[in-house]
Amino acid sequence: MLTFPISEFQERLHKTKQRMEQFGIEVLLVTDPANMNYLTGYDAWSFYVHQLLVVMVDEDQPYWIGRGMDANAAKYTTWLDEEHIHPYADHFVQSTIRHPMDFVCEFLKTKKKDKKKIGVEMDAYYFTAQCYIRLTQGLRNATFVDGTNLVNWIRIIKSDLEIEYIRKAAKISEKAMQVAFDTIQKGVRECDVVAGISYAQITGTEEYGGDYPAIVPLLPTGEKTSACHLTWTDEPFTEGAPVIIELAGCYKRYHSPLARTAVIGKPSEEVYRLSEVVIEGLNAALDCIKAGVTCEEIEQSWRKSIEKNGVKKESRMGYSTGLNYPPDWGEHTASIRPGDKTILQPNMVFHMIPTIDLGPIGMEISESFRVTENGCEVLANFPRELYVKPNIRLA
Repeated sequence: MLTFPISEFQERLHKTKQRMEQFGIEVLLVTDPANMNYLTGYDAWSFYVHQLLVVMVDEDQPYWIGRGMDANAAKYTTWLDEEHIHPYADHFVQSTIRHPMDFVCEFLKTKKKDKKKIGVEMDAYYFTAQCYIRLTQGLRNATFVDGTNLVNWIRIIKSDLEIEYIRKAAKISEKAMQVAFDTIQKGVRECDVVAGISYAQITGTEEYGGDYPAIVPLLPTGEKTSACHLTWTDEPFTEGAPVIIELAGCYKRYHSPLARTAVIGKPSEEVYRLSEVVIEGLNAALDCIKAGVTCEEIEQSWRKSIEKNGVKKESRMGYSTGLNYPPDWGEHTASIRPGDKTILQPNMVFHMIPTIDLGPIGMEISESFRVTENGCEVLANFPRELYVKPNIRLA
């Protein structure tokens, strides 16, 4: 079930160890499920209980530690041998008496790593305060440092095979967006449109199926388009109301997000003009992308375009993306915003989503792209415009 050659996993591990040594980290505890997948291939819906990889600079393989019933998932999906798969007993699960990190502490003691400098992903979703307390209590002679995003920054540059997976995800996003546009009608319930989107995301194409995305479809409507992270209700669509559709295709945990805004019936002049501003700014930003440009320079191109139209945007307008699990498809590394001096390199992948809301009206038109030497590859082939049903434009 391996999604990559073992040699690619080994190269990723080698780069991780190099970064560990740069920070003086001798042991790294990897709790982010995307980072666990990246280093070993591990893929299971088991992240609701504590699990991790133990990466040691002097070991050829990481150690997987997780719930006993998930050990077979590690055997099926990773390149690790059985000696590097260490399950803990079920009495550690959601107990008030013991904690899985107690098991980790004892494991590190048996490996004589209890006095080392240990990196932990302190700001990962799945590393809790209790995890940290148990580790520091159980390993009093160890030195703990923040290893957040250490692996993420390695992930930011994709291999050619990763890019192929993302391209396949983009095809799924195209299909799901078309289903959304086809099914949005006056009187149709929001939940029924999302059901169609989800079906398209999972069925994928005739050549390959899809995976569950890290974020569910987002579908704010009407005045709620100013709250871009709302999901859906069971309310019917009404004529004249704008609808933001944000979704992603996902293939083997690799994402290609895409957002568009639609209107049922004739759009208001304000909505239509706002879409023109967003599209013009998005095009300006895409035109300046190439290897060697910084993230903040992309944002400056966008800002220059929209400000000449009297519009301002304070939040970031994009972020690196790729391999991930709920609740986010972003990589938590580079952001397209002022002050981010990350230099773009070939095979970095970003979701550029310049959301703008003016009072009760919001607008999203986004693109995912791959950085190339001389420009960028826009991943989804989907019209970059305000979608109007039927095709009515202002006179």
